[in-house]
Amino acid sequence: MGSHGIKDRVAIVGMSCTRFGEHWDKGLDELIVEAADDAFASAGLAKEDVDAFWVGTAQSGMSGLMVSRPLRLRGKPVTRVENFCASGSEALRQAAYAVCSGAYDVAVALGAEKLKDSGYQGANAFPIPSDGTNRTVTAAAMYSMIVPAYAERHGISVDEVKTTLARIASKNHHNGSLNPRAQYRREMTVEQLLSQPRVAGQLSIFDCAGVADGAAAAVVVRAEDALRYTDRPLYVKALSFVAGDGSGVTDAAYDYTTFPEVVESATDAYRQAGITDPRRVLAMAEVHDCFTPTELVLMEDLGFSSRGHAWEDIRDGAFDLSGDLPVNPDGGLKSFGHPVGASGLRMMFEAWLQLRGEAPAERQIATVGERKLALTQNLGGYPGEMVSFVSILGTEPD
Repeated sequence: MGSHGIKDRVAIVGMSCTRFGEHWDKGLDELIVEAADDAFASAGLAKEDVDAFWVGTAQSGMSGLMVSRPLRLRGKPVTRVENFCASGSEALRQAAYAVCSGAYDVAVALGAEKLKDSGYQGANAFPIPSDGTNRTVTAAAMYSMIVPAYAERHGISVDEVKTTLARIASKNHHNGSLNPRAQYRREMTVEQLLSQPRVAGQLSIFDCAGVADGAAAAVVVRAEDALRYTDRPLYVKALSFVAGDGSGVTDAAYDYTTFPEVVESATDAYRQAGITDPRRVLAMAEVHDCFTPTELVLMEDLGFSSRGHAWEDIRDGAFDLSGDLPVNPDGGLKSFGHPVGASGLRMMFEAWLQLRGEAPAERQIATVGERKLALTQNLGGYPGEMVSFVSILGTEPD
């Protein structure tokens, strides 16, 4: 039994997102202050009006002090949470449930990460003792296994899969080129992407999301209070989080062409929101394209494409900005960048802009208004051992 949900009981009334990228001139404190101050201003309140804070980060802080110190908070509860790359989404989920419970009137969810000048690249964690079944290859290598698996499972060539991945990357680079907050703003053609040397299996460096610095924030209140802060709130329709059991790394039957945790979290979110045909009712989706094969699989796991046919929908432009369901209109992890703890809230920030009609004109989705719902999907981990978060947000309460 999944969550009973909190449909239309909580609303987001303010959001912000810094530019993602190599912030050599800013530290973590500056990024947190920028995101927090902009979120406060968006909701028309001051930090003193916020009752509680949650912050998601993978490795940039060890306690709530990472927020209370730079914001100079006194007498406020600040909770640090971590759930792999879905840490920012986890912060939002906990803030939303706390407000819905009546414990607090106003809560802020923050996501922040500072990786680019930390002395290492990527998100390295200290070694944790295990039972010996943990992975021994890189993240890129793990996700590269999707390519031959998808080709074999669905009877297409590896070259066709590679072309599909290049189309995904080209789409997201195009979208990111229109986004001043994105880390990478250079367009890449399919031909340019296919010509790149391989770095893991059939993946090139341009199949991999960039590591970045950045922060994002959201202000959450009860739905009945939302119009006190903004005339265009986003109502939470569904929040679903699923942690897998990690059995895929030891199960010989696991074939890398689906992420069960994503299927389960999406099924639960659709049930909470009352959605039966996501492809036809969603105005947009932000998904966790940490590697291009991930987005391919997600189109099927989220029910946007039937099994074995996502590559055809991608080929036909179904998920382009002008398609019937734009996916990653802000550039996704691939182009926007991936400061681990901030990515989940960055996805929601794009839903905030798009559903409120505030995205730049050149990437404002045409169906917004006719369609009033957006989905974000944020995962952490690897094929066979991951966590998955799905949110559905809307402009109107039912």
